[in-house]
Amino acid sequence: MNRRHLLALSLGTLGLAACSEKAAAPAAFAGIDITGADYAKGFSLTDHNGKLRTLADFKGKVVVVFFGFTQCPDVCPTSMSELAEAKRLLGPDGERLQGIFISIDPERDTPEIMQQYMANFDPTFLALYAAPDALPEVAKSYKIYYKKVNGPTPTSYSMDHSAGSYVYDPQGRIRLYNRYGSGAPALAADVKKLLDGA
Repeated sequence: MNRRHLLALSLGTLGLAACSEKAAAPAAFAGIDITGADYAKGFSLTDHNGKLRTLADFKGKVVVVFFGFTQCPDVCPTSMSELAEAKRLLGPDGERLQGIFISIDPERDTPEIMQQYMANFDPTFLALYAAPDALPEVAKSYKIYYKKVNGPTPTSYSMDHSAGSYVYDPQGRIRLYNRYGSGAPALAADVKKLLDGA
């Protein structure tokens, strides 16, 4: 084999190596990749049906966790509607998307109210409840912000809070932080990548 053939063979091999590296490149997500984060590692909370829930209950599904309150006028219903739309956009794969809503308003968000609230978006979505004295620790473990804002009467207060969602892969590992208002198509595309093993 002459020198020219050897050079061509070497360059061809390098080209193949470059192609295989490109194919193995990590998936580009629309959400913020927080794989390996030391927070948002999971939960152990009661759902609106009175059942204790952990991430392990949803193994094999992509889980999207959002913190909010049922009397929220805009951010919460928008986020939950986007999540329901993302599930619809996924078609049959939508059955492998689990929506989780964690209430930051345990004073007013009773199990009955949360169950009705979830039914507005998707009957498979679950609302979880932390007792008032346990909520600060849950919020801290997710690095979320929430604060009660007094209204004209004791029961007409509002809640300021973080508005993004946390996305877990089918193995229960935290993978993405989805910004508020990113849109259902972007979320659906990210969920699909995680379902496909990204």
